[in-house]
Amino acid sequence: MTLTSLDLDLRYNSIGENGAKYLGKGIAKCVTLTSLNLDLYGNSIGDNGAKYLGEGIAKCVTFTSLNLDLYGNSIGENGAKYLGEGIAKCVTLTSLNLNLDGNAIGENGAKYLGEGIAKCVTLTSLNLNLRGNTIGENDAKYLGEGIAKCVTFTSLNLDLYGNSIGENGAKYLGEGIAKCVTLTFLNLNLDDNAIGENGAKYLGEGIAKCVTLTSLNLNLRYNSIYENGAKYLGEGIPKCVTLTSLNLNLDGNSIGDNGAKYLGEGIAKCVTLTALNLYLRYNNIGENGAKYLGEGIAKCVTLTALNLYLSDNRIDENGNRIIK
Repeated sequence: MTLTSLDLDLRYNSIGENGAKYLGKGIAKCVTLTSLNLDLYGNSIGDNGAKYLGEGIAKCVTFTSLNLDLYGNSIGENGAKYLGEGIAKCVTLTSLNLNLDGNAIGENGAKYLGEGIAKCVTLTSLNLNLRGNTIGENDAKYLGEGIAKCVTFTSLNLDLYGNSIGENGAKYLGEGIAKCVTLTFLNLNLDDNAIGENGAKYLGEGIAKCVTLTSLNLNLRYNSIYENGAKYLGEGIPKCVTLTSLNLNLDGNSIGDNGAKYLGEGIAKCVTLTALNLYLRYNNIGENGAKYLGEGIAKCVTLTALNLYLSDNRIDENGNRIIK
């Protein structure tokens, strides 16, 4: 049997590190594989299990697509190292989906992953989920450096929800993203990462360099970006002159009326938008802010889909009337 594609779902099977060992050995023998979808969600394979998987993956040098779900597997920095080393050997990869949500890879783990991903120079699509992994600003630096070397990216989905990358981490990510000049799709989730207004500035500058973007999903909920952060985003996003879809979540950032003004002015320049989802709940926006948003959105004459979330602000009857 000459396998080229393998899809294996072993979620919640208590396979542990020994089970991962046997899987790794089996995968290593499938030398003609081009596509592997392996779901080990919730199996507690640990660092040793990750090692065995990494060793197996490293033998599959003809991979073009790898989808690896390792949610909740007690993987630390050593496990991330082994995975990074294995991925680095897959030099023909074009698509990588790696879910390490609910582990604890920490600073060094992010470094190893960044180094491994950087070796996959033919990658066009990366989906990396590192939610809740105790990643700080230095970790984000390594990730940014790795992303910067993947200059053939067209699609990037990076989920760092609930880490602590701060403004410097946002800077490193912004610098990395700026090098991905062929991106058409970007999904960046930095919900609850304390990036502040400077972090929003760095991200805005990075996104501005992605001039071929058609779809942007940016989640910066609860990051204390305030009105200046909204200003930087309002300046950066319109530089993506081919943008047709924008999903922007700034819930809980206290941007106020001035921040809404800057966003409205930025949105007004996105003249190719067909879909806009704007989340601005809990932002202390009043009647004037609603006015600015309404005026900006009115300039998007090609819009066919609009979702605007403004609950829990200070918009009275007049503000509602203006938006309508």
